[in-house]
This record gives sequence, structure tokens and C-alpha cells, in this order.
Amino acid sequence: MSAPELISPRSTRVAAARRLAKRNFRGKERLFLAEGPQAVREAAGHRTGGEPTLVELFATLDAAERYADIIGAARDAGARIHLADEAVIADISTTVTPQGLVGVCRFLDTPFAAVVKARPRLVAVLANVRDPGNAGTVLRCADAAGADAVVLTDASVDLYNPKAVRASVGSHFHLPVAVGVPVEEAVRSLRDAGVRVLAADGAGEDDLDAELDAGTMGGPTAWIFGNEAWGLPEETRALADAVVRVPIHGKAESLNLATAAAVCLYASARAQRAGGAR
Repeated sequence: MSAPELISPRSTRVAAARRLAKRNFRGKERLFLAEGPQAVREAAGHRTGGEPTLVELFATLDAAERYADIIGAARDAGARIHLADEAVIADISTTVTPQGLVGVCRFLDTPFAAVVKARPRLVAVLANVRDPGNAGTVLRCADAAGADAVVLTDASVDLYNPKAVRASVGSHFHLPVAVGVPVEEAVRSLRDAGVRVLAADGAGEDDLDAELDAGTMGGPTAWIFGNEAWGLPEETRALADAVVRVPIHGKAESLNLATAAAVCLYASARAQRAGGAR
């Protein structure tokens, strides 16, 4: 270990990490917390702007022994490693049951211009999504579906909210995410890049099954997903090339945001793999 002695709870390093639970401190330092073995493992292997993303790691002795491979990867990445007792980890962590590893990471969001320049084929746009758990889960769904990027509009939740980071289960480190983009700019730029923009809405005029049957889903596509409680406002719906609903074949009143996002993104991913654009 690079730090054989337990770090003091009164250490300035502990205090600095603890402050990252608050958004204003995250923004000032451009650092955020990644908790648990999966997120820390992904962070240790990631680079931001040519530099290692993981800059610091706090670990209990038990976690350091259990996840020796992660400790080794963190050391190889040049991260400062601190042994900490469970009380210190609990003080830094934002979870009820910490898993013994808390990493301090550099911000890793991607400029929106770079997302567009890469000519993406599948993008998730989160418009006014306020719940961090939902945002992180949609990011995870986008990652799993093979999306090229995620865009969080300027009215959406903080990408680095601890709940969003936990809900993504490491997907923060897998694909480009642009933040703070006005929805009008996102739609205009993506459309200029040849991307068809679809708004997901339970009251949409078009049916997802019908879109798939018609073979219109195989081209580059961006899905706009709205607020958990009130969906997409009319002015956002009007920006899209089509407003599409996920069909409800049973008696459920609706689907939650993350489930609907998973259905839509996978529908596009399957159509694109099949080369079904007409």
C-alpha cells in the first residue's frame, strides 16, 4: 500500500472529500465521488483529457484486501491511496451501507460540440430530468444499448450527484455525456448532423411498434426523455421530428422514465443493427 497508516478523520483530505457531496463544491473543484468497487474499478481505468480520472482513493483495510486488483489499478493510475477506518468511509460516503471504497474523480463531461462532431447514431437527451436516480439509470440503459452519447439539458439534474453516479453503476465512465445544453440547441445541432429526433411521450401520436414495422428506426436517432412527473412540455414536443409512445398492451397506467428509455433505446439499437432504415 502507498499509505500504510490509517488516515485521520480530521485530515484535510477527508474534509475535502466530504465536501464533494455538495454540488457547489463539486463544481468549484471539478471533482466528484465514485463509491463502491464497480465505479472505482471503472474510474481507475479511465482517462479524462489525457489524465487519469481517479485522483484519490479511500479504502478500508478489509476492502483493500478484498479488492486488491482495484487498489493495484488505482496505484498504477497514479491515484493517492489512503487506508481509512469504517467511520471515515461512512463520513465521506453518501450511502447507508458503504462498501469500503470511495474514489475522488475528475469531471469527465464532454463538450456538446464534440458529441455532434463524432456523428453519433444513437443519443439519449434528458430534458428537465430532475431525479438523480432516474438520470443515472437512463445513462446505464444508454450504455447497455450501445448509445454513442447522453445529453443532459441545462434544466436537468447534476451529472455528478452521488445518487446519479451510483445508479449508473460505472456507466459514467463508458460513454460521452454532455451537460448544460439547452434543449433547442441540442435538437438543432443533432438534426444538422443528420440525426432524426424523436420525443418519447405516453401521449405520442406515433406508436413505437408502428415505427419499427415501417422500418423508420434504422437511421441515426436521438431520443428526448422528459421529466418524471409531467413528461415533455408542448414546446419540446414540437421540436421533435415525431412524438412516439411506447404501446401499453396490458393494464398498466404508464411506464416509468428509465423503463421507457430502455425500451426506446433498445428498439433503435436493434433497428440500427439490422440496417432497417428506409
